[in-house]
Parts: sequence; C-alpha cells; structure tokens
Amino acid sequence: MESNRRDFIKTASAGGLGAGLLGSDSFGLYDDNSQQRAARPPQNAKIRITDIKVAVMANYPIVRITTDAGIDGYGQAEMKSYLKPHILFYKDYLIGEDPTNVERCLMKIRRAGGFKPWGSSVSAIEFALWDIAGKAANLPVYKLMGGKVRDQVRCYNGTVELADRTRVQRSGEPKEFYDWGVRIKNYEEGFTIVKASLGFHGGERNLPGFHYGNISRSQNSRSVSYTRAPVTEYGIKLIVENTTALKEGLGDRIDLALDLGPGHLLADAIRLANALEPSNPAWLEDMLTGDYFPYAMADDYRELTRSTTCPIHTGEQIYLRQHFRELIETQAIRVVGPDPADVGGIAELKWIAEYADLHSIMMAPHGAYDGLIGLAAHVMVGAAMPENFIAFEYPRPAQDWWYEIIEGLPAPNQIVKNGLIDVWDRPGLGVNFNVRAAKQYLREEDKDFFD
Repeated sequence: MESNRRDFIKTASAGGLGAGLLGSDSFGLYDDNSQQRAARPPQNAKIRITDIKVAVMANYPIVRITTDAGIDGYGQAEMKSYLKPHILFYKDYLIGEDPTNVERCLMKIRRAGGFKPWGSSVSAIEFALWDIAGKAANLPVYKLMGGKVRDQVRCYNGTVELADRTRVQRSGEPKEFYDWGVRIKNYEEGFTIVKASLGFHGGERNLPGFHYGNISRSQNSRSVSYTRAPVTEYGIKLIVENTTALKEGLGDRIDLALDLGPGHLLADAIRLANALEPSNPAWLEDMLTGDYFPYAMADDYRELTRSTTCPIHTGEQIYLRQHFRELIETQAIRVVGPDPADVGGIAELKWIAEYADLHSIMMAPHGAYDGLIGLAAHVMVGAAMPENFIAFEYPRPAQDWWYEIIEGLPAPNQIVKNGLIDVWDRPGLGVNFNVRAAKQYLREEDKDFFD
C-alpha cells in the first residue's frame, strides 16, 4: 500500500502536477511584432529574474521583468511618471530571485511601499510577477488565484467618455446631469452600474456658496490635497438635485454610485447621506477620507455607516491588507474598494475581498487609471473573487493607440458587453505588447525597453 502511494505521488509530480504547472520543455521565442506567445521553462527548471526595466508611455510607468528562461512579465502603474525611479529602487532586491515565487519576492519589497501613490510601484511589480508565473505554468493567472468562479466579470463605467462626464460634473446643472444619464443608457458597453463624481470630488465644490472654506491658496499651485470644509445647506441641496436628475435619466435598470470626496466633515457626511437615501445609491464613496489620504479614520466611517442606509465605500488609497483590518473588523463600511494598482497587487486585493466577505462587506475595486495591463489584472483576479464582489472600475485609456500596441484584447467596442467582460484563458495576464507598434511611443531615454 505504502509503495503504491509513493508511486502515485511520484507519477503525479512528474507527469501530472509538475507538467500542468510547468508545461513543455521547450522555450518560446520572440518574433518581430509581439512579445512571447507561450515561452515556458522545462520541467523543474529554475527561473531567475535578470532585469527590471521601466518605460514611461503617455505618463504610465510600464514595468518589464525579464528572466533567464526567456519569459517576460509586464505590469503597469497609474498615470504617475515620477514613479519610475521608485520602481527601479526595488530592482537590486529582486535580481536573481525566482519570479514564480511571487510572495517571496514581495516579502523583500513590500514594506518599502506606502499609501497612494507609493504602493503603485510594488503593485506594478506584482502584476509583472504574476504574469511571469502564469506564462511559466502555461496557465491564466486566475488559475493561480484559486481558480475561476465566474466566466464574466462585471465592471462599471470608470473613464469611459471621460470628457463628457467631466464637462457635466463641472456644470453643476441638474438638466446636464439628466441628459448625461440618458446618454449613458446608450453606451455600447451596456453598463449596469455607473459612478458619478459630485460634491468635493465633482464640480460643485468650485461653485460659489457650496462650502464655508476660505483657506488661502498657496503661491505654488502644485498640490495633492483636496478641499475640506463645512458644506452649506445650498451645497447639500445641489448634490441631491444633481443626483436625483442623474438617476431619473438613468432609470431604474442602471445602478448609480457616487464618488463624493474626500472632503466632507462627519456631520455633513451624515446629513448628505441621509438626504441621498431616496435615490437608493449603490454606494457613497470616500466621503471622509480617500484619494491620497495617508490614513482611513475607521472610527468616523463607522459612525457614518451606522447613521444611514446608504452603503458607505472607501479604500482606493489604502496600501496593504493590514490597513483594512479596522475598517472591516469594526463594520465601518459596507463596501470596500481597494485599487489593485495601489494596494499591493491582485493577490493582496483578493485577500482583502475574502476577509471582507467573512464580515458581510461587499467589494467594488477602484481602477479608473490602471490602464490596459491593469484591466487584464482586474479581469484575472475578478474571475476568482468571492461572492461579495460587485464590479470593478473599468479603465479606458485616453489614447486610442493603446489598443494597437496591447495584444490579446477584443476590439475596444467589444471588450465590455452588457457591463460584463468575458474571462480569457491565455497564459499569464493574457495580454502582450506588439513591440514594433509600441516602440514609436517610447521616450528617447526608454528606447532600449524592449531590447
């Protein structure tokens, strides 16, 4: 009996599990136009990181990790070109490591990251490591995330028709919001959830009489801060009127989420949330803290959540699972919204989703500016998310040429259908560069990126 068991394990390791994870023993090659198709190391081969490169393309830092097995992995940070040296800081920590040991690699660099934007560097590297791990195993990354539980992943509008959305939100006019809602119903993506930015995250904050704040502006106009001030009665009324108009335009078949801050004080956030309850929003996002805030203030969020029936959402700027612990364990929010490109990557995102699910908290990841490689990462982890997953924010790049240089996606108008994206089964993240097409968009200092 013992002999048979040993024989089975040996056979499974060599012919089943090992082959399934490591695939054939031939190396793939590059062609002139696109990155490797299915390069994989021979069974039991050691893979080592040989280089980490970063190129800035249209303000997006793109990460390329190369290996001695001929397999490359790609990651993408949000639109922050200044992150390039921060990403390269980690290079010396990872050279020589096995990139398929993703967690071991991250243990070496994770503690040097931080809240948005500094978690983006670690996150982009994590994307690239999973891309390599999937290609080495000849498996889509979702298989390495626990396997697929859904064949399609839901998303919401994000940056689709961004110029139109920005114009409407800056107008502060209910009629503009109503008309925008009607137009959204005709979007070819067929979104079933739409998020709008209002209040301190929208145009109303700049209208006279919206708030009582009168802090003098710095002479240096550069800032990553948000306005934070008490809101007037008129300001709350304006947000409610615009929300009501937008919801009327959308109808009852499209859910409406609102990004309202950060910037509200707790008392005003409670008043506003109560006033918005008749519109039945899908969630109210970042009312107290959020984008670029290096803290969460779970106690204030808990008070807000207990004061309204509207689901309260936050988390896009938060780095690592540990900083979600208090929000989740104290039921401070109803919807958690990390961004995989800021939180530390897709495995970190899934861990948070699982822990939130244990506490009956829903998951709606942020992702407006994660790019097309980020989109692929969202789809891979979204396929393996638990049942508390609602939808992720769909990142549409500002430049159409991204669809010409990234291969593996359907035509731009076919990616999202009825608010859903079909999960693909290509190895790794499932997208690669068309190198010949991409080279023309490299900056002079990054010309050797694909070499």
